[in-house]
Order: sequence, then structure tokens, then C-alpha cells
Amino acid sequence: MSLTYTAHDVRRNLRSIPNLVFVALLPAVLFILFGAVQGWSDARLPGGNVSAYVMVSMAVYGAVTATTAISAGAAVERLQGWGRQLALTPMGTGGYAATKVAVALLIAVLPVVIVFLVGAFTNASMDDLWRWALAAVLCVVVSVVFAFYGLAAGLIFRSDTAVGAASGALVVFAFFGNVFMPLSGGMLTVARFTPMYGIVGIARYPVTEGEVATMGGAPQTDSLLWLVVNAVAWAAVFGVIALLAARSSTGRR
Repeated sequence: MSLTYTAHDVRRNLRSIPNLVFVALLPAVLFILFGAVQGWSDARLPGGNVSAYVMVSMAVYGAVTATTAISAGAAVERLQGWGRQLALTPMGTGGYAATKVAVALLIAVLPVVIVFLVGAFTNASMDDLWRWALAAVLCVVVSVVFAFYGLAAGLIFRSDTAVGAASGALVVFAFFGNVFMPLSGGMLTVARFTPMYGIVGIARYPVTEGEVATMGGAPQTDSLLWLVVNAVAWAAVFGVIALLAARSSTGRR
């Protein structure tokens, strides 16, 4: 039953044309604007060029937009009673949660594939095929961190409108997470502690090998350990907030 509901939910999300355009096509457009058409896009990095760096960044942005929206929607469904109804079926509460995670990751694959295809047919370049494959997989895997964020937002705000606002806040996270444009100085120092910095750094690692693109100044690097610690820490923060919000919503009934 979980597999049946997963397939149904994937089809339902794919039929939501406005959301699908935003999640799947906007990152590709951003890649073209900030990567493919820029004069410095062919500059070299340890594992590829700057265009590939931007490509991965936009793919991560698309993936986290997908996981945030779907997990937040699942939380709202639960609070409105639909999740409890499904939990009474043979699928159970665990099955319902598992299907939502699966749907979020499957939809997150779509923007990653589209952005990578656009990159491959323009000027994105990586030195080895395994770097392409690993970067694409990492884009999807790291987006799980923002599934917790979406879940917390849905449980706290309890409405579709507020969930939309939470998805919109991803733009702020992306800017301060060094996703849209290279930061430097004090802003880069602050960025290293923001929610999206770690996950995008992990996804870009096959291209950068830890090298940080900055707006001038001395070259900098990030250790893979620090990027993983950042991602795990924010996953824990969002997870704890979601857990507390779930307990609070149950306690009010």
C-alpha cells in the first residue's frame, strides 16, 4: 500500500503545474543567468569549471525547494486530519511518513536532472564522469536536511499560506549560504554557520574539492568534515524543532 500511495502522490505532485515549473525550471533558468552565459564560467576549479560549480548550486536550490514544499505539505495534511486517516489504514503512521520522504526525494530528482542536462548541453564541465554522477546524487541526498525544515514549518504555522512563506525563505537561506553568488570577508564567515552552506558545499565538493569561490581576497578552503558537521547540526536543529512542534500540536488536542 505504501508503494501504491507513493506512486499516487508522485503523480499528484507532477500534475501541479505551477509548483512544478517553479521547482523544476526556475533553477535551470538561474543556472543559465548566473553560470552558462557569464564570461568567467569557463574558469577552472580543481574538479571542473565555474559553470559546473553554479550548476550544482542551482540543482541543490531546486532540490531543497522540492523537499521543503512536500514535507511541509505533509505536516499540514497531518494537522488537518488526512495523515491520521491514512495512519488508520494498513499503511500505518510509519508507512505514511516513509512515503512522504520517498516522494520528496523523488520530486527532488527532477530539478537536479533538468539543471544537469542544461549544464551538460551548455558549458558545464567536470574532469571525470564519476564527478558528475556523485554531484547529482549528493544534490538529492543533502536536500533531506530541508525536509526537516519543511516539516517544522508545516507543524508550526499549520497552513498552506505559511508553508509558502517558509518556501520563500529559502531564497534568504540560499543567499546567505553562498549559493547564489560568492561571498567574502565577514559575510563568508557568517555564511559558514548558515543552514544551506554545508549541504551545498558537500554537493559541490566533486567540483571544488573544498576550494571556496570568493569575491576577491586570499584563496580559502572548507574541509569536508566541517561541511558535514554543518549539515548534520542543522538537520538536528530542524528535527528537534519539528519534534517539539508535533508534541505541542498533539498536546493542544
